[in-house]
Amino acid sequence: MPEQDRAAIESSLGYEEDTAGRLMQREVMAAPEFWSVGDTIDHLRAQGEDLPELFFDIYVVDPQYRPVGGVAVSRLLRSAREVKLSALMEPVNEIEVHQDQEEVAYIFEKYHLISAPVVDVGGRLVGQITVDDIVNIIQEENREDILRLAGVSDEGRDASVMGVVRSRIPWLIINLGTAVAASLVIGAFAEEIEALVALAILMPIVASIGGNAGVQAMTVAVRSLAARELSAANAVRIVRREVVVGFLNGAAIAVLLAAIAAVWFGMPMLSLVIGLAVTINLVAAALAGALIPMILERLDRDPAVASPVFVTWITDTVGFFTFLGLAGLILL
Repeated sequence: MPEQDRAAIESSLGYEEDTAGRLMQREVMAAPEFWSVGDTIDHLRAQGEDLPELFFDIYVVDPQYRPVGGVAVSRLLRSAREVKLSALMEPVNEIEVHQDQEEVAYIFEKYHLISAPVVDVGGRLVGQITVDDIVNIIQEENREDILRLAGVSDEGRDASVMGVVRSRIPWLIINLGTAVAASLVIGAFAEEIEALVALAILMPIVASIGGNAGVQAMTVAVRSLAARELSAANAVRIVRREVVVGFLNGAAIAVLLAAIAAVWFGMPMLSLVIGLAVTINLVAAALAGALIPMILERLDRDPAVASPVFVTWITDTVGFFTFLGLAGLILL
C-alpha cells in the first residue's frame, strides 16, 4: 500500500475495536480562531485535491490544537470575508478516541449531529466522525439488541453449526431450569387439577397471556435502557406506569376470558378465578418486565440477553400459582 495509507491504517488499528478511534476519519479541516472567513476560504481553495473527501464543519482550534468550537461550511459561505471565526463558531460535542461506538451513536442521536470532532486523551483534535459513518453503527447496534432479546448472537451465513449451538444452548439450559421450576408449581396442585379438569384446560392461557405482557414491558425497558431514556431518576415513574398499564390490560382481558370460561364450562366461580388470576399475572408481568432489565443493568449484565428467560419464568410461575391456588381456595 502507499506509505501514507499504510500509516493511517496502522494508526487506526492502534485503537481497540468498536471505538471512536477505529471509526473516525483522520482528514479534518481546522483553523485558528483569529482567522477570518476570507482567510479560511482562501486556505480551503489552496488545498485543492488535499481537501477531505467529505466534511461539514470547520473546527476552530486553540494553539494546542484543541477544538474550541465549530463553524458549519454553509454558515461560513454566507458570511462576510472580514468576520472572524471566533464570532461565528458554536460549541461542539467532542468525542474521545476511546469511547465505545455505541456511546458515539447515542450522542449523535441525542444531539442530532451531522459531524463531531474526535480528540485524544490530551484533548487535541485527531479526526472527525460524520453522520454517514454512524448510520451503519446505529443499525448494527439495533440488530444486536434484537438478536440478544432472543438469546442469540449475531450469526451470519458463514457461522458454523457448532458455533451456533454454543451460543444458543446455555440459555436453553437456563430456560429448561426455569420451566422445571414452573412445573413444580403445577405438581403441587395435582389433586386440584385431578378434581377439576377445566383447570388443566385453562391453565396455559393464564401463563401465555402473562408471558406476552411481560415481553411487551421488557422490550420497552430494554430499549429505554439502550437509549439512555430509563435511569434511576425516572425509574419509579416508569415502573408505576407499567403496573397501571398491566392492571388495566389485565382487567380488560379478565372480562373477556371470564365470559369465555362461563360459556365454555358454565361455572361462574371458575370465571371469577381465571379473571382474578389473569389480572394478578399481568400486574406481575409488568413489574418483572420493567424491573428485571434494570436490575441486570445495575449488576453489569446485558439485560437484552438475560431478561427474557427470567421474565418468562416469573410470569409462568405466578400465573400457575395464582390460578391453581385461587381455584383450590374458591372452587374446591
